[in-house]
Amino acid sequence: MKIIKWIIIVLVFLIVFSGIAGLVFVHNLAHKGIPDYNQDVTLAGIKEPVTVYRDSFAVPHIYAKNSEDLYRAVGYVMAQDRLWQMDLIRRATTGSLSEIFKGEEFVDDDLFLRALRIPEKSRMVLDSADQKMLKSLKAFSDGVNQFIEQHINTLPFEFSVLGYRPGKWEPEHSANIIGYMAWDLARNTYSSEITIYKLLNQFGEEKLMDLVPNVAEMKSYVYPDFKLDSGNIELESELLDKLSPLKRLGLEVFHASNNWAVSGEKSLTGMPLMANDMHLGLSAPGIWYQMHHVIEGELNVTGLTIPGEPGIVAGHNEKIAWGMTNIMVDDIDLYLEKINPDNPDEYWFNNDWHKIEVRREKILLKGGEVIEKELRFTHRGPIISEFKDIPQSISMRWIGNDYSNELRSVFLLNEAGNWEEFKDAIKTFNAVSQNFVYADVEGNIGLYAGGGIPIRKGNGFSILPGETDEFDWTGKVPFDELPHSFNPSCGFVASANNKTVDENYPYYISTYFYHPYRINRIRELLMAKEKLSIRDFQVIQLDQKSKLAEKLRGDFTDAIEQSDGLTTLENEALQILSEWNLNMSSDSPAPAIFENLYMNLVINILHDEMGDELFDEYFSNSNLVKNFIENLWRKKDMDWCDDINTSDVRETLQDMILKSFKETISSLEAQLGKKTRNWQWGNIHQISLDHPMANVAILKKLFNLSRGPYEVGGSFHTVSPYTYPFSNLFVVDNGASNRHIFSTANWDESLTIIPTGECGVPASDFYCDQTDWYIQGKYHADYFSKELIEENARYKMRIMAK
Repeated sequence: MKIIKWIIIVLVFLIVFSGIAGLVFVHNLAHKGIPDYNQDVTLAGIKEPVTVYRDSFAVPHIYAKNSEDLYRAVGYVMAQDRLWQMDLIRRATTGSLSEIFKGEEFVDDDLFLRALRIPEKSRMVLDSADQKMLKSLKAFSDGVNQFIEQHINTLPFEFSVLGYRPGKWEPEHSANIIGYMAWDLARNTYSSEITIYKLLNQFGEEKLMDLVPNVAEMKSYVYPDFKLDSGNIELESELLDKLSPLKRLGLEVFHASNNWAVSGEKSLTGMPLMANDMHLGLSAPGIWYQMHHVIEGELNVTGLTIPGEPGIVAGHNEKIAWGMTNIMVDDIDLYLEKINPDNPDEYWFNNDWHKIEVRREKILLKGGEVIEKELRFTHRGPIISEFKDIPQSISMRWIGNDYSNELRSVFLLNEAGNWEEFKDAIKTFNAVSQNFVYADVEGNIGLYAGGGIPIRKGNGFSILPGETDEFDWTGKVPFDELPHSFNPSCGFVASANNKTVDENYPYYISTYFYHPYRINRIRELLMAKEKLSIRDFQVIQLDQKSKLAEKLRGDFTDAIEQSDGLTTLENEALQILSEWNLNMSSDSPAPAIFENLYMNLVINILHDEMGDELFDEYFSNSNLVKNFIENLWRKKDMDWCDDINTSDVRETLQDMILKSFKETISSLEAQLGKKTRNWQWGNIHQISLDHPMANVAILKKLFNLSRGPYEVGGSFHTVSPYTYPFSNLFVVDNGASNRHIFSTANWDESLTIIPTGECGVPASDFYCDQTDWYIQGKYHADYFSKELIEENARYKMRIMAK
């Protein structure tokens, strides 16, 4: 008995010891990548000491005496916080994700990313770069690499879990990020055009027109007063005359944003105010990194940068402030290529067979196995149909492969001191087309559509015949002829991905514009007061009143009220909807009723004719769905409303609204119970900020990789958006990736917030320390003067010569 007792004691001890050892191991692994922001460091190549102050949110303010020291420090400091994220982006842009993740899950992704040829474009950019920019990029890369060398045994936990070490950072990797941004903005066009192609084949052109945008009906313009002198327009006369009947139809790109600026006459400060919130995917760590760069007497710029990118992408310096929204340019065209039946490596173009460029790619898998794949290119770009399971050969022309120099633009924006220098900076921002909002300390405001707008014949969304050069691009719209506004008489400028200009503009820009619900609400609020304050700007950025609900709600309730067969619960829900103030707040049940009704209506109208497979593909493209509802409400009835499964009656829109309402109430009752007070929007509309490795449950739990879920209000149609994919209803994955408000009267009064935090290490106190404030609609100070930065510094690090 004594022996058994001792055996049990020993076993218990071993189990407890093993458990404690395991916890210690996980704790050490999780914490080993956390940077010490107070530790002074020495770096080779530093000429004069650099000081890095960090505030209570660990935002770095870097003070240097020359540009090479500044960007070497920027590289080091950024790697302190975001090294694994930087490496992940680097691998995405080079198509080498399969090297670090088990199995073949990323092989097709790697192959497609290689088809984009992003590194080739980057080398073209670097070959034409001036020496000042090249020195800055090399110094940044050196700072990153010295951090890796100094911390090779204390890298963030991801490197240990995945069992690899980061490669050397090169200037090309920073340039690659611009190409990835360009594709990230354009990729939904690629997917959507394939869906449109299938819809056209199944339903024909006439019914297709109900499913895609009617751009002519979009009357809210970013540049309402912009006109071109007809004598300056050089455009082939047949370019607009011979377009197909579907010329103005297209799709929406998922990414959205808001920006606006008011003049001193509309500001309580007497000087311009500017706001920007860019809407991107929400995850942890976030895509933006807050930084402040100072070269004493030469440069002073603060704002947001992308991990791996040395310059400030959006922010302000001592003279000007700038921000961005997506123009929604149609910068992808797909072409149906004719392949030689006797030689699959040739395609027909301009009355002759031409060689297809074939590249054989070797994709290295984790563990050493190599998979060989083939990429094929015409003169337009990659043949992408094999990635979408299309039997025909379809090639892709994408503006991201054309020369542009966004790196130059960013560096020059950081230094720009007036409107003319601002314009000179953005004229090479061609692959990532943006509406750039502007404000300066001289009292000027402006907005400029900086981007590459192709000149081509075609309708913008259908797959084009590729047998001749008839539909090939012939150039880009000259920069001076791009839409812009400077000091307009109304006293403000604003954009929210809405239609750029009216129908008189001679160049085709896009049919992908967002509907004007956000821009109309922004302008409504900007005009509500004679003069606006910083607090007013906060209220606008956080506004969740829906202009879409304002448009649809009356038709919804009118149709429902026609029924005399409503249950008690349905009548209660109808009353809630009827008395709703149209605010999509998280604590209100009305938004839950409205959004469910909206979704059920789409399903009930379209699913019967499309069938499961095509409907699922269509419904997953939320931008197409939104356009269908817009077209439906213009006509108020369509053949689509008739359920083909009920031959004895023809259903109307009113019938479908009532059916969808009843299904909505049944669904909410089943999900949230019989009491409507429990149907609060935030109970089903939530966001979690997930790390890329959070899909592995054990890692998510051990390393605390996610934050949330958080109950949120808003939707895709509100100024403050929390957007969800229609394929995963109400699970938010997109929203304001930053909120900035800049005061040109006093830069120290500027405000900012991001959804996550500065550090990418989940165990850090600064991983998601801004999240609660972000969800609550709070901001933190964005100090600019050295006096306030030193006064509010929590950490201080000196970087000295080795």
